[in-house]
Amino acid sequence: MKGVQKFTKEYLEYCKSLKLEEIVQFIDDFQKLYYQANSQSNSKSKSKLISIKIPQYLLNSFRTKAKLMGIPYQTLIKRLMEEWLIKSG
Repeated sequence: MKGVQKFTKEYLEYCKSLKLEEIVQFIDDFQKLYYQANSQSNSKSKSKLISIKIPQYLLNSFRTKAKLMGIPYQTLIKRLMEEWLIKSG
């Protein structure tokens, strides 16, 4: 059974303002994410090094919880990002 996608009025208004290039980029990114998440192979895709400021207490707590779960914290961040993207449509 497939879920029903629901959009807020604000999101639909935002979508109306997108340029064609932005729509194409979104679709391309979504396809890559969808096929990677549903692929049977564990082939690694290219990753991009980023820099982000996170409060020290939050990072320490996140690292500790990830360690207790037996998951490298950066892997957990990526997993949570993918789950959020899939859930938020």
